[in-house]
Formats: sequence, structure tokens, C-alpha cells
Amino acid sequence: MKKTFYTELAYLVGLTTLALGVALTEYADFGLSMVVAPAYLIHLKISQYFSWFTFGMAEYCLQALLIIILSITMMRCKIKYLFSFVTAFIYGNILDVIMKIIGLVPESIMSLRIIFYILGITVSALGVSFIFHTYITPEAYELVVKEIAEKTNKNIHVVKTIYDCSSCLIAITMSFVFFGFGVFEGIKFGTFFCALINGWLIGRCSKLLEKKFEFKDALSIKEKFE
Repeated sequence: MKKTFYTELAYLVGLTTLALGVALTEYADFGLSMVVAPAYLIHLKISQYFSWFTFGMAEYCLQALLIIILSITMMRCKIKYLFSFVTAFIYGNILDVIMKIIGLVPESIMSLRIIFYILGITVSALGVSFIFHTYITPEAYELVVKEIAEKTNKNIHVVKTIYDCSSCLIAITMSFVFFGFGVFEGIKFGTFFCALINGWLIGRCSKLLEKKFEFKDALSIKEKFE
């Protein structure tokens, strides 16, 4: 018998788990996920001039821009697009809190960094999987993937992999523009490795969740997020 997992709880667990995964990979310093790398680069650049500009702030500012681009591309603005920014704002603040906590961990040996990296990409994939199982509007990253998959009638995990690889290329370009040609800030071999397996890893996490749990709505407010 599958256990019931409420979609509203999946939303909160997904955001928290995703933020934890990003913070762990940032600490490991083998390269961030290609999805969050552009926001991280914006954070690094702007924080040189404004120290108060955090990684979390860069996240929801960039996602606001993505939502605007999505609305223009789809030639419509749904209520759930606005809710997506709310999600991004919540996620950004959770990320900043967890980043401060992880920042208390002293600089460590290579083996611990490797463990943090593996945990980071795995936990991040699990977080995205939880978010894919809730009706509450996800972050702009996941929203764009969902909308494109529905619009083109393509497998969501295939679209996710394509989106991840595109983000990786964008992040490389941003790193060169911001910090000079040949400089890979926030983008290292771990970024490329994640770009290749992230879609597959999310798919495996989703299958595991669906095997163990039956996702149900606890509240009757799903239509408000359409």
C-alpha cells in the first residue's frame, strides 16, 4: 500500500530540499547546477558593488525576468505565472538562510567536498521531483519546463535535460562576459556532469516517489493556481 503524501507538503519539502541541495553544491565548489549557475554569476557580479545582494535575491530577480519572457513567448499571462514569482521569492529566502548555516562549516578536506557534491545534486533532483508533484506553481525554472512540455507534447524529463544544457551554455557565456574569457566562475566539471545526468536523476527520483507515495491534495484550492 502506498502512503499518502499531500501535494501542499510536497511543495514545502521540495523548495527546502532544493535550496539545501544548491547550498551543498556551492560549498563543495565543484561547480553549481547549470540551472542556478546564471543566478549565482549575477550574484557574484553585483555583490562586488553591493555586498547586500545575496544569492537568493539574484534567484528571484532572474526568475522574474524568465516569467516575463515566458508570458511574452506564450502570448498570455496566467495567474500561475504570478504565483511562480511568489514561489521564487520564498525559495530565495530559504536559500539565503541555508547558505548562512552551511557557511558555518569550516573549510574541509576533498573527501567531504565530494560527499557534499554528490548529496547536493541528488537532493536537488529530489527537490525538483517533489515540486513536479504539486499543483502549487513551481519556480520559473520548473514552470518553463512544464509549459514547454505541455505546449510541445514532449516528455517533461527530455525537455528538462534540453533546458539544463541550454542554461549551462548561457552560464558559460555569462562567466566570460562578467569575469573574462576563459574564466569559469561557478562553472566547473561538476556543472557539466550535472547537466548530463540531472534530467535522468529527476526521473529516477520521481519514479521512486510514485512507487512509495500517492500524492493527494489536502485543500480544495487547485483551481486558483490554473
